[in-house]
Formats: sequence, C-alpha cells, structure tokens
Amino acid sequence: MDAARSAVERRRRRLGAVAGLAAGCAGLAVAELVTVLVRPEAGPVTAVGGAVVDRTPTVVKEWAVRQFGTADKAVLLAGIVLLLAGVAAAAGLLALRSRAAGAAVAFGFGLVGAVAALSRPESSALDAVPSLAGGAAAAGTLFLLATALGRPPPEGWPEDARGPTGARGAWALDRRGFGRLLVSVLAGSAAAGLAGRRLGAYGSADATASRAGVQLPPPAVPARPVPAGADLKVPGLSPFLTPNADFYRVDTALVVPRLDADGWTLRIHGEGVTRPLTLGFRELLARPLVERDITLACVSNEVGGPYVGNARWLGVPLADLLREAGVRPPSRGGPADQLVARSVDGMTLGTPVETVMDGRDALLAVGMNGEPLPFAHGFPVRMVVPGLYGYVSACKWLRELRLTTFAAYDAYWVRRGWAERALVKTQSRIDTPGPFARLAAGPVMVAGVAWAQHRGVEAVEVRVDGGRWEPARPAAADGVDTWRQWVWRWDAAPGGHTLEVRATDGTGAVQTGTRQGVLPDGATGWHRVTVDVAEPGSASAGTR
Repeated sequence: MDAARSAVERRRRRLGAVAGLAAGCAGLAVAELVTVLVRPEAGPVTAVGGAVVDRTPTVVKEWAVRQFGTADKAVLLAGIVLLLAGVAAAAGLLALRSRAAGAAVAFGFGLVGAVAALSRPESSALDAVPSLAGGAAAAGTLFLLATALGRPPPEGWPEDARGPTGARGAWALDRRGFGRLLVSVLAGSAAAGLAGRRLGAYGSADATASRAGVQLPPPAVPARPVPAGADLKVPGLSPFLTPNADFYRVDTALVVPRLDADGWTLRIHGEGVTRPLTLGFRELLARPLVERDITLACVSNEVGGPYVGNARWLGVPLADLLREAGVRPPSRGGPADQLVARSVDGMTLGTPVETVMDGRDALLAVGMNGEPLPFAHGFPVRMVVPGLYGYVSACKWLRELRLTTFAAYDAYWVRRGWAERALVKTQSRIDTPGPFARLAAGPVMVAGVAWAQHRGVEAVEVRVDGGRWEPARPAAADGVDTWRQWVWRWDAAPGGHTLEVRATDGTGAVQTGTRQGVLPDGATGWHRVTVDVAEPGSASAGTR
C-alpha cells in the first residue's frame, strides 16, 4: 500500500508542477495581450527586467557587459523567465496542498510585476494592468488545474481505487480530465499570446511605415567627401564608416522604442530658456540640416573593446536651437550649466551646456549613413555630441531637453557612480592580427584604429615584446571628430609575441599606458595582442 500510495503521490507532484507551469504560461499570455492596450514597456517581464537593471550595482552591470556583450539584455530576460518558471512550478506544488495558497502565490507574482511597472520612469497607473491581469489569469488557471488533480490518497487505499473527482475529501487523480483541461489551457494561452504578438506587431507596423515614409532632405551643409586614403582596406581592419547593422548598441532599453515620427515632439525648456520651444519631426526636417562624420564611443568600452563606431550623421545643429530658445552658455552669463536630455523610456543623460555650445558639431540627428535613424539607434531623433562619451551626450529616442545645473540634478548614470562630465579619452586598438592568431613568419600587416574625438589623432606607434616604439602609417585624416585607421608592417620572427599600440592626439598628448577600468569616466591603457608565429614552412602557420 505504501509503495502504491507513493507512486500516486509522485505522479501528482509531477502533474502539479506541470499545472503551475501551464498557469504561468496562461498568465504571461494574458499579460502580453493586455500590454497591447497600454505600452510595450508595461509587460511584466520587461517591467521586472527594467527594474532589475535600475537597481543592479554598476559593477555588476559592467560585469554583465563584459561577459555577454550586447546579448546582456537577452540573458537578463531569459533569467527572469526561468525564475518565473521556477516560481510557477513551486506554486503548482503548493496548490496540491492548498489551492488557495497556490493561487495566491501565482497572483503574487503578478503583483511583483505591477509594482515593477509602476516604478519605471514615465509610468502611469495603467502600466500595472497587464501584470495584474496576468496574475489573475495565472491564479484562476492554477486553481482549476489543482482542483482537477484532486487530493492525495488516504492511508490504506490501493493505487487503482477511484473516488469522485472534485467531491469533498476526494483524492482520485482523473488524468483524462486533467489532460483535457491542460490542453485547453495551453491552447488558450497560445491563442492569447499569438493575438498579443500580432496586435503588438500591428502597432509596431505603424512606426515601421512611419520610418519608411521619411524622406530625408539633402543637407544644407554636406559632409566633405571621405579623403582618399582614409580607408586603408586592410583585411580584418574595421571599415572607416561603420555600417548601421554593425554599429554598437549599449543602452538600458529591454524593448526598443518604436515611435511614429508624425506623433513625435521635442520640448526645450528650463533655466535660462526665455523662449521655450516645442518642435515636431517635420518642423525639424524643414530646418537647415548639417551632415558630419562623427565617431561615437561608449564609456563601457574596455581597452581594445568593440563599443566604438564611426558614422555619417545628418541633423540640426543643437547649439542653434538652444540659442533660438534664448539659452546662453555659462561663459556668457547663462544660469544653466547642464542640458538634461530625456528619452521616451525615461532615460536621462546630462551634457555640459558649455560643451554643446562651444562650436563643435553637436547635432539632433535624424539620419545615419544616408538613411533615417534605425529604431535601435534612436529613431526618430537622437543626440550626437563629438568628444563626449555616449552616457553624457548621445540620448536616443529623444523627447525633452531641459536646462538646469549639475548641482541641482544628477542624471541616470551619475546617480550610479559615473562622472558628471566625461571627455572621450585617447584610445587605439589592434584589429588585425587578432588575439592568439597563428601567423607565418615574415611580413605581417598590423592594423587598427585610433580615436580622440574633437582633438584628432596625430600619430600611432606599435611595439613588439616591450621593445622600441615604431611609427605606424596613419590613414588620411577626416577631421578631428572621427577615428583614424593605421597600419604597420612587421617582419614577424618565429615564436610567441605581444603587440602593443598607443596613439598621440592632436594636442601632442600621448595615450597613457596606465591601466584603469571603465569606472568612473572611461578605461585607459594600451591595447595588446598576443600572437604565435610559426617557423617558415611549418604546417601550424595560420591566417595573418
């Protein structure tokens, strides 16, 4: 009798866990459907993920970026889903003892999602609705499935005994009835989830059509042609202009905002603004546009890292708009020294007003490499300020510019330990040969890029195994705001070797070799690559 009873109980526990998972699927599907009526950021997984990002210590965030790169958001969302699955299975097991307690746990997870949604920037009371609806659906579904599973068999009852399922005190396991109910739940969840995705896609389609319908006017001030010799076209070397699809993306948005340009507006207001402005997208396009080649770099970029790219940007000079609003820089008596940019998802970035208005090509960009901004890079409008790291300048999905002071307001990243002001540091990188490359002895083309935005790169040097620095040949320069390619011919001798690179900026300052992490204002140090050079004719020689 004990063995039979144990077998029944194990089967019930397995099915209880399945019931919990099915209830979790139902809750997520209903939440997905209801999210269509609110906004994508209100979905429970996205809301919880965003709240986790906001509250994660900076050192942990940087660890995640180093470990997972641009896949860090996908890893976070997958982790949240796995956690939800674990909670759902546990709720299913608890429901075998008490259906009310199991349902309460299921609904409690919806409450967590609702609280997370309400804690997000730009949230409203409606943002709690998807999570609450999903929690209610999960709780009700689990209660029904747990009822179908019945109660455990009493002592002394044989395994094949049957009782009236659902009756008070019944323990019988009606597997056929449970199976039918489970299939119905899963089918309903799939239908609700699919409907939510389809309806959400329709809303996204409006934004896609909006972007597709944008005809960028020709620039009033076009960029000069890329100088001959600016792109060395060495195999393995980053191209001078980074294609949009390859341009790095580092931000906190778990769901890329997809905005309809016709409904977009920008508000400029705050201290020292005598003529507040509100502009629509078409009004912005009607203004004289400037086209410039500008390199952007992320402060999270480790020495030799990939979070830097060069593009041709089209936009409205930001300083002109600020002057039109009556703004004066602090050097001319203006009361505001910080320009706080706010995106549609609530992100805030603080930029020095003096820097924006010092004559550099700070833009409200509408185009990137000859096309409207991609959604992932800020469509319809973003900021681009050469010489500053992105976290203090490059606000995407822009919706507001507010003039204030650094003393009065700390933007998102400053509150998390990053520096208020962050000029891009002189950096250089070896693109080829790659780390641990196996090379043949003889001539090897060592090549890479160097950048020191708004100062320019004057020279690049390479050394082998800590020896004498040798001058590399820099490509033709395309102004002071873009990176510069370089190449050096190395007569590689057999053995293991370490290559290092350093750059000198346009002011004559040599890139420091002192190693510093990315916190609080960007990494420093020389990029080094270790390679192995085989004996001439050796079968171990690989690609250069």
